[in-house]
Amino acid sequence: MEPIIRTENLSIQFGGHRAVDGVNFKMQAKHFKSIIGPNGAGKTTFFNLLSGELKPTEGEIFLRGKSLASDSSIERTRKGLGRSFQITNVFPNLTVLENVRLAVQSREKVRFNFIKHYLQYKAITNEAVEKLEQVLLGNKVNAVASQLSHGEKRKLEIAMLLALNTEILLLDEPTAGMSLEEVPTILEVIRSIKEQGDKTILLIEHKMDMILDLSDSIMVLFNGKLLADGTPSEIMDNETVQNAYLGGLYDEQLIKT
Repeated sequence: MEPIIRTENLSIQFGGHRAVDGVNFKMQAKHFKSIIGPNGAGKTTFFNLLSGELKPTEGEIFLRGKSLASDSSIERTRKGLGRSFQITNVFPNLTVLENVRLAVQSREKVRFNFIKHYLQYKAITNEAVEKLEQVLLGNKVNAVASQLSHGEKRKLEIAMLLALNTEILLLDEPTAGMSLEEVPTILEVIRSIKEQGDKTILLIEHKMDMILDLSDSIMVLFNGKLLADGTPSEIMDNETVQNAYLGGLYDEQLIKT
């Protein structure tokens, strides 16, 4: 079966530093894969390449078997590849509902006629409310986004991705910066999306214990290279991964796919 997304020799170099170095990666549809690795391993840079924020020095990215080489980040989103960031990316001066409604409008290519009241666009509003309820923000529809807690902003960002009908969700450290009290709720939202069974989820995390029971598989990046890719139990038992996290690494043991 053709992977929904894959890379071939994906690399990017900044001066003499190869931040992502020859990564061969593939992922089937409706799969949940987490990417882990120490700080500086190349995780976010890899996401930036997938989403089109950066252009590779070498290699290719394929979505449903077709190259994304000429596609901008916006074009990739329209093709179903949605991205969240370590820093929340919402419209702070709009309400929670307006943020998600704009995402639905963008997907449907609908421009509001300001002569009409927005409630006349009932289907768009109803869908926005549905997405907010899905991420446990149904009680915040009229709140201004800037007044939300950091964790609530992360949930709002996920609701906006869902409103775009993105088939593949790229979630970059969704718990980053959250208080300990907020983390279980965002994990509950992500688990709920997974259990619906219609999304492909690729998630970056550097805290391995947080994603073990969520992930179908885990890939490990270290110094820009793919160190390992397997089930959570395989990754936990992998001595090379253990060495990498403890500060030791044997290059000859790098796993190639």
